This record gives sequence, structure tokens and C-alpha cells, in this order.
Amino acid sequence: MKSRHPRVSEILEEFRLVVVGQRSLGDALVPPLVFVLINLVFGIWPAIACAVGLSLVITVLRLLRRRPLRYALGGLTGVAVASLLAVGLSRGEGYFLPGMASGAVTSTLCLISVIVRRPLVAWSSHIARRWPRDWYWHPRVRPAYSEVTLAWFAFFSMRLVTQYLLFKRGATLALSTVNLFLGWPSITLLLVGSYIYGLWRLRHLKGPSVKEFRDKKSPPWTGQKRGF
Repeated sequence: MKSRHPRVSEILEEFRLVVVGQRSLGDALVPPLVFVLINLVFGIWPAIACAVGLSLVITVLRLLRRRPLRYALGGLTGVAVASLLAVGLSRGEGYFLPGMASGAVTSTLCLISVIVRRPLVAWSSHIARRWPRDWYWHPRVRPAYSEVTLAWFAFFSMRLVTQYLLFKRGATLALSTVNLFLGWPSITLLLVGSYIYGLWRLRHLKGPSVKEFRDKKSPPWTGQKRGF
């Protein structure tokens, strides 16, 4: 079997490092899909029962396999809150309100963070990698993170507007479909694109690498070759 291209292996390794909780993809995708399908045929109460029941089963399986408890409880809590909103509004699409609220917060934080010159993507990278915060604010480093954060803002804003329009129309099935394709599949592409563009931009900015910054090297710098 041929080995993967070095760049592909690098992206996969970086994706595993940065994306926390990717084992919970089933928790995020399957219960909402079950909710929508059951709601279309049997109504809101059976849909809620099935979604919550499935989430409980997933939680128990995760616990039996000794996976982190916070992911299991997070998935169960999200389904429970979404179900309560669906009941309170007497509308199936209310199930998706927590996700819409989360997207609105993310979009707002992206824009504000760029305005105050502390881009959200830089904070995300710092939390995952523990690189020096001051490196991210270097004038030949920060622009790359600001530009990627603006791309995040555009994506989450576009998704939120689409979700809102479908929510107003009461288009539960269409809303579920949008959430499915603009959820993890699109976010995965966004993360990969962010990584590739970010490294390309850092090379063109000709700023110091993390190691050169830590070692207080003087320019010219070789720049960041891996990790964003």
C-alpha cells in the first residue's frame, strides 16, 4: 500500500490535534436526523422520545467504552435543551435553535475579535497548541489569523442567515438538511482550508516561526513551516 502524501498526513495529524471531540460526531448528527424523520411521520412527542432515547444510548455506550464524560453529557444536554425548545414553541424546527444561537455567538465573536486585533482563530490555536500568545500578535503573524477568522465569520454568518430563513418558513426537513451539510462536513473543509491558507499566508508575511520567536531570533526568519 502506498503511503499518504506528506502534506495529507500533516493535515490529518494537525486536524486530530486541533479538533477536540471528533468522536462525538455521531452525537451531533444522528439524534437531530432521527428527530426530523420521526417528527415527519409520527409527530413531535415521539420524535423527542426517540431523539432523547438515542442520545441516552449513545451516552451509555460512550461511558462503557470509557470515553470522556464531558462529551457524553454535552451531547445529552444539547438534545435535551433542543427538545424542550421544540416543545415550548410547538414547532419541530425549534429543535435547531440552540445550534443557531451557537452559530450567532461564534459569528459575532469572530468579527469582534478581528476588530480588536485579537482574532478568534489565534485564540483557538493557542488553546490547542499552547504556543506563546505574543507570537500570534506579531505584526507579521496576526494578519494571517485575522484573515482566516474573517473567513470563519463569513461561513457562520451565511449558515445562520440560511437557517433563520428556513426557520421562519417552518421548513423542518430543509433546516435539517442544511444543518447536516453545513455542519461537520463543511466545518471540516473550513478547517482544512484554514490550515492550508494560513500556512501559505504566514510564508508570504515572512514572520518568525514559533521557535524563532521563543529563541528571540532576529530577521530574516525562516518562518513557520508546520502548524497554524
